[in-house]
Amino acid sequence: MAKSPITSPLKDSDKELTANVLQSTLVDLIDLTLVAKQAHWNVVGRNFRSVHLQLDELVTAARTFTDDVAERTNAIGVSPNGKAKTVVERSDLPEYPEGWQSTEKTIEAVVEMLARVIKRVRASIDETDKSDLVTQDMLIEIATELEKQHWMWQAQLA
Repeated sequence: MAKSPITSPLKDSDKELTANVLQSTLVDLIDLTLVAKQAHWNVVGRNFRSVHLQLDELVTAARTFTDDVAERTNAIGVSPNGKAKTVVERSDLPEYPEGWQSTEKTIEAVVEMLARVIKRVRASIDETDKSDLVTQDMLIEIATELEKQHWMWQAQLA
């Protein structure tokens, strides 16, 4: 880590662990935003309008959390990395298919993406249990909203 002009309230070991957790979360949220927008542009079929609008809701939530995570990273004295190359190299999300996708395929893909991001965010919540409760609280807020989104997307497949 390069020398930061921002003083961290955390011990160095806690700062490093927290920074790694935040960076991983940042990458996943950026990719979730991009993939959800790609799906938004390419969804077709039955219930198009509701799926199209629900994708916008997901994008809005993910973008908000992306900014929150990046700013928290700055607050602990670490520069966040949201460059495209970093997202491509580090994201855990599957690549979204090209071209038009049916609403059913879109919903299935979103459910899978959300499940993956939620799993990693929950692991990050556990990791920050002792290192940074402020970051942990933010991650809990993110998990709460993503799990709500996950439920709503799954309900469409029932």
